Amino acid sequence: MTINQLERRDFLNWGIQGLGATALLSMLQHDGLLRAADGDRKPEVASEPKAKRAIHICLVGGMSHVDSFDYKPKLQSLHGKSLKYDKKPDIFFGRVGLLRKNDWEFKPRGKSGLMISEMFPHIAEMADELCVLKSMVSNSANHTPALFVQNSGFEFNGFPAMGSWLSYGLGSETNSLPSFVVLPDGRGGPNGGATNWSNGFLPAQFQGVVLRGGKRPVRDLFPARPLDEGADQATRQFINAVNRGHRERVGDDPVLAARIRSYELAAKMQLSIPEVSALDGETQQTQDAYGINDKQTADMGQRCLMGRRLLERGVRFVQLFSGGPIAGSPRASWDAHESVQQNHGHEAGRIDKPVGALLRDLKQRGLLKDTLVLFTTEFGRTPFAQSAANQVGPGRDHNRYGFSCWLAGAGVKPGTSVGSTDEVGWKAVERPIPWHDFHATLLHLFGIDHEKLTYYHNGIQRRLTNVHGDVVEECLA
Repeated sequence: MTINQLERRDFLNWGIQGLGATALLSMLQHDGLLRAADGDRKPEVASEPKAKRAIHICLVGGMSHVDSFDYKPKLQSLHGKSLKYDKKPDIFFGRVGLLRKNDWEFKPRGKSGLMISEMFPHIAEMADELCVLKSMVSNSANHTPALFVQNSGFEFNGFPAMGSWLSYGLGSETNSLPSFVVLPDGRGGPNGGATNWSNGFLPAQFQGVVLRGGKRPVRDLFPARPLDEGADQATRQFINAVNRGHRERVGDDPVLAARIRSYELAAKMQLSIPEVSALDGETQQTQDAYGINDKQTADMGQRCLMGRRLLERGVRFVQLFSGGPIAGSPRASWDAHESVQQNHGHEAGRIDKPVGALLRDLKQRGLLKDTLVLFTTEFGRTPFAQSAANQVGPGRDHNRYGFSCWLAGAGVKPGTSVGSTDEVGWKAVERPIPWHDFHATLLHLFGIDHEKLTYYHNGIQRRLTNVHGDVVEECLA
């Protein structure tokens, strides 16, 4: 079966999840046929690269740091007391209740003694591989712009995602799979949708390509009906003739040449996509470790395992979303306004075992030394309850002033933490880390100077870090 068995209209479909996008979006940064516009300034390697590939677990909705990775014993003694502040906090609902203690017990983990709560018991087993960034800050307390700035460095749409920048700067290690793959939560996409993995103003081949679960991870990769060998041959001959005629009329056109080559890539993907998504080829022990046969962990387990398989086969950047729609009851995200214990207990139960298994699997296979694992959320939760001023309610509001993310793997100092929030976990007080610093550090680990990875757009040499960004040296091994 070849790509030419598909209808011609399918070849011209450049939609995000369609065949045209899947082929075209990843194509020929590897071969260099589709060049960037004038002003393309891809950098030479600025430092010794530690990472060759990355997998990003993105928690949608806002994970509570004071219940997970930022232990604040003071909250125990201050539980039920008022937070003192000069001006009302910039939070989503604006309801500042009383301080409330953490819902899960914290324990020192591993040889490093990192304090991680019982909300993530499996991830906690890998504490000696983690570097927890405890002083993350964001300039938005609203989900959609906060997700955008996390993924692209800007609060607005139209800017390339960090996976797109990496693909643009480093190219692809495979010519049979996209270089930037997105595996969304099975319950739905994040708010902002495809903007979170958009190529923005970069050439289209650097856009993230969505793979779904099930027997057809890529829409339109195979024909709707089988064709016999004669029809297959006739289709290929017809398309080749049309393409040759067009090239003779218009001359050498790099976009057309790239599109023609994209058909060849898509033909390769007819073999590579079914192979990489065949999780039943893994041992039963591996499947059990990821929890893919358990209803609670199956969705994330399958995606974590597929993510590892994609990385092994040369994909540069894999992004997994935990959480879909932020609205609804119960919420299908980490947006714990009603009850942190119920919401986070459910969401952590879906991902803790698979993410822990991913870290352990990467290490056992020798991949963690040059694979960067990112575990992020758009902002944290408040240390005080989302309730009336004189009440201790079960929920927490958005908190952009201080929250936690972690890194593991390539070039990261393991078993450590960087920065800190105040005694109740409200604001970053030591080494605040904005997203521009996070992105500068990501690029640095890939050997890229964030100030030199640029693209000329609308009169400006744009970059992932805008005009900001400092590498977080404290987290580097």
